[in-house]
Amino acid sequence: MNHLKSASRLLVHLLVLALYVPSAFGQGRTAKELFADAMNGDREALRQIVVLGNAGNVEAQVIIGDIYYRSDTGFPKDSVQAVFWWRKAAEQGQTNAQFNLAAMYATGDGVTKDAAQAVAWFKKAAEQGHADAQFNLAAMYATGEGVPKDAAQAFPWYKKAAEQGHADAQFNLAAMYATGDGVPKDAAQAVAWSRKAAEQGQVNAQFNLAAMYATGDGVPKDLVMAYKWVTLAAEQGHADAQFHLAAMYATGDGVPRDLVIAYKWVTLATAQGNTVAKEVRDVLEKEMTAAQITEARKLSGEWKPKK
Repeated sequence: MNHLKSASRLLVHLLVLALYVPSAFGQGRTAKELFADAMNGDREALRQIVVLGNAGNVEAQVIIGDIYYRSDTGFPKDSVQAVFWWRKAAEQGQTNAQFNLAAMYATGDGVTKDAAQAVAWFKKAAEQGHADAQFNLAAMYATGEGVPKDAAQAFPWYKKAAEQGHADAQFNLAAMYATGDGVPKDAAQAVAWSRKAAEQGQVNAQFNLAAMYATGDGVPKDLVMAYKWVTLAAEQGHADAQFHLAAMYATGDGVPRDLVIAYKWVTLATAQGNTVAKEVRDVLEKEMTAAQITEARKLSGEWKPKK
């Protein structure tokens, strides 16, 4: 069973805040209430929030940025204005604004793309404990985007995010332990962090954990546990997991042999472009009856991924 597919990548998403400001502002309405009204195109509500933002209210500044960034408000989307207001909040130390500003620099949305600026703002948010910023900063060190490539620098930021329960960080941290990239190789730590991510539904971690149980890498070999985790990954649509699950059913390795179920999973893997799976399917057909093939095709046609 192939395993350990590291996926160091940027996780860029923008957070929408709904924070309160003192009731003396906004004619007694909270920023959350003003935000909701402005989201529905209420220009007076937006005007009141802008007054607060111009007065230096950091929550209002973030909210204005959110309103301008989103496309589901009553106002035209304006990424340039979103950057303008998030910058104001970011310069006051607001962590989500720092993260959002970094993301805009990373993608070139509303501002000239600048990986170095993205790193700088992700780092400010990361140092305040923002898990997504910690993950993105680690990914930038891992890929050498905006900063010299340095796995040893990526490692502590992945670890900080992983310790906060960030599933993708846990997966990447496990991969680093498994390969010895930026940290001494440690199969037991790879298993431990893969398990944490897998238990949160991280599909690549589920597949890797299955592989480690199948090979006895960092954990006692256990085909029952391998079957459990590869099934969970396959059910989420992981093509390699579907192929390996098919192989387990085809050979009876860790599970009772079942050619119909094997054909179902190998068909699903084939549909995702796995050419080896197609070859295996052709071999299976030679052992199966027409009725079995019909049943297997029905099962694969009815299958829906679980999330």
